[in-house]
Amino acid sequence: MKKKQIIIGLILVSLIGVLVTWGRNRIHFHFGDFASEVSHADWRLIGLGVACIYIGYLFRAFRWARLIRHNQRVSPFSLVGTQVMGFTAVALIGRVADPVRPYLVSKKTGLPISSQIAVYIVERLFDAGSMALIFSALILLAPAGSLPHPEIVKRAGGWGMLLTIAGALFLVAVRLSGNFVAALLERSIGLISKNAGQAVGHKVRTFHAGLDTIRTLGDFAWTAGLSIAMWLLITGSYLATARAFTASPQLASMNLSKCILLLAFSGTASVLQLPIIGWFTQIGFVAAALASFYGATPEASTACAAMLLIVTFLSVVPIGLVWAQVENISLRKITHESELVEEAAQHDLDPAAPEIHESTESE
Repeated sequence: MKKKQIIIGLILVSLIGVLVTWGRNRIHFHFGDFASEVSHADWRLIGLGVACIYIGYLFRAFRWARLIRHNQRVSPFSLVGTQVMGFTAVALIGRVADPVRPYLVSKKTGLPISSQIAVYIVERLFDAGSMALIFSALILLAPAGSLPHPEIVKRAGGWGMLLTIAGALFLVAVRLSGNFVAALLERSIGLISKNAGQAVGHKVRTFHAGLDTIRTLGDFAWTAGLSIAMWLLITGSYLATARAFTASPQLASMNLSKCILLLAFSGTASVLQLPIIGWFTQIGFVAAALASFYGATPEASTACAAMLLIVTFLSVVPIGLVWAQVENISLRKITHESELVEEAAQHDLDPAAPEIHESTESE
């Protein structure tokens, strides 16, 4: 995994270098204007954006507690730290740290790590479905003239709604007959690649096991409701942060429909999140979208993109590091340990999760 990250990192650095060289004489960027955009920002709106993100972590903890309630009832507040530290690890170390959250929940509750990986997969599906539903609804219901390139965006909204419906049908199929669906996909994909077929089959069976946490319509309604509410908070954070740049008419007049499109751009850029390097690639991608789709100046676009990264992704880092320090947890060590445990779980092993080594070393 580390070798892959290094290779991808080198490729991204090379691409950034090429883009900087290409754009140096084509894009006139004035750092004075950039500083002016930041200095005129409404910091009350930025603070509101951070508050929305922090409340979102509470929703994540409540959702996880709801998903494991049939196996063990825990206080949602006891899981807040696992969410905060998990996302802090992702922000600092990259997507390789994704298994940290299920690993920490497993250690906190004593439940098997395999069951928490299954919960994590279910959680991510609800995240994708909620975001797609909100995106499609806001795009399709947007008033005429409120969107840039409306013909392209409306078509994307229609496809998003179809994918949401397809995802819901797939969820129902896996819940009712997960082993059959897994075997069917395993055989179909196995015609092209046996290893890929086995991997997909394993993922579907894990997902099926995770869906066992949703046993009633009430369970589904609670999980879906918490997921949608959380993503509405995230959307509100994006809207508040963009509108905070009052010196830019394009950003100060941001509406919900434009904001959800911005969230989609940012989400696409964050799929491949590498430590440090990924921050700058995400800023560059979002800034380019703001400039090309919304007509904001390069300085305002870059300032807004950087602030969006800080508010929605990096604002958790200070509290996450403090939380880890208080609990004597090394984020580097638990990231490595969670990787090993996840790999073992993917090979249908059930080893006892290694202990989190207490450490007070600086992260």
